[in-house]
Amino acid sequence: MKIKTRKAIAKRFKITKKGKIIARTANQDHFNSRESGNTTRQKRADKQITSGVKKSIRRQLAK
Repeated sequence: MKIKTRKAIAKRFKITKKGKIIARTANQDHFNSRESGNTTRQKRADKQITSGVKKSIRRQLAK
């Protein structure tokens, strides 16, 4: 039987062609006016996931 994709994980993470796992930066929704411009700018970029969590995310994406 095939493994089903976890839809909640599929919405939050993306696997690139080279196998890197990319996630959107957290804490972007509101309360951003108090943060510096530098922090706001850094939050626009997506982040690469560290190796500790990679294996479980890849398994849940079933790709």
